[in-house]
Amino acid sequence: MTTRRQFMAGALAGTAAGTLADMTGRAGAQAGTQIRISTAAPPSDFLTKALEELKADVEGAKVGLNVSVHPASTLFKQGTEVPALQRGNLEMSTMNTFEVAQQIPALGLFNRGYLFRDYAHMRRVFDGPIGAEYRAADADKMGIEILATHYLGTRQVNLRQKRAVKMPADLAGVKMRMPGGPEWLLLGRTLGVSPVPLGMPEIYLALKTGTVDGQENPLSILNAAKFYEVTEQVVLTAHMVQPVFFSIAKPAWDKLNDAQKTALRDAALKAAKSGSDNRLADESSITTALKQRGLAVDAIDLAPFRAAADQTYAGSEMTKSWDKALLDRVAAA
Repeated sequence: MTTRRQFMAGALAGTAAGTLADMTGRAGAQAGTQIRISTAAPPSDFLTKALEELKADVEGAKVGLNVSVHPASTLFKQGTEVPALQRGNLEMSTMNTFEVAQQIPALGLFNRGYLFRDYAHMRRVFDGPIGAEYRAADADKMGIEILATHYLGTRQVNLRQKRAVKMPADLAGVKMRMPGGPEWLLLGRTLGVSPVPLGMPEIYLALKTGTVDGQENPLSILNAAKFYEVTEQVVLTAHMVQPVFFSIAKPAWDKLNDAQKTALRDAALKAAKSGSDNRLADESSITTALKQRGLAVDAIDLAPFRAAADQTYAGSEMTKSWDKALLDRVAAA
């Protein structure tokens, strides 16, 4: 017969064993390789949603990877992610062409205003041989692997107060928020504005207080960040069809086993396509939504802006390091 004391001892042992197994299971889950992704995109933007999809797919593959997404520059300040990748302080980020050009000046041509004619042109370039060469250069010279190319959107001018805009001269004196970096500021000058470097999280307050007169971003980002609350007008300058890259530090990538690499790359490609498709669909309808919110949305003749861009880039010292033959190949793609 089992005594009461023996029964209680067995029950306690079982409970302890169960607790230990539970703790061991949790510890095993936590012991998986951690992949942190930093992005400046707002939580509600399609880019962040795509990264959340990536997280779900990677963790669902059960290959020992734990993914965390950190939007709105909450983990690393915008502009510091790439150095963090290279120092081993961060695993993944949404790197852009401007950050690449800071370290590979020959590829600065990808920051040129009016480089891509449309989304399809951008996809032909980055999904083809030119894109393969671009990714190889990043891996070799920067130590960063590009897993997928995501469509960030087509950048448009967004003004705090309405004004008539038909050519770059009409934007003279406008303090326009631009991301930091010399080639971003050069892009601003092609638009005729006075560029002011500010991080993404600072834009809303700067617009509200009049520290800047405007900002330029894809319309879906404008909408997600609620800039319509502090601006009156959108001018459809379409000055940049912009890619952004799901990127991982090469040392972090090289430590992964084959199953982990396959799961992460497949998830990145799937999420990038999903996010790009959603943004394209949103862009086709968002002007109506912005008008309903009270914003003026003005389509303009882009010829004067293209001509001003040609003139500005032709006269800039920064473009002398560009790979001109590659620029011709991009134009012909």
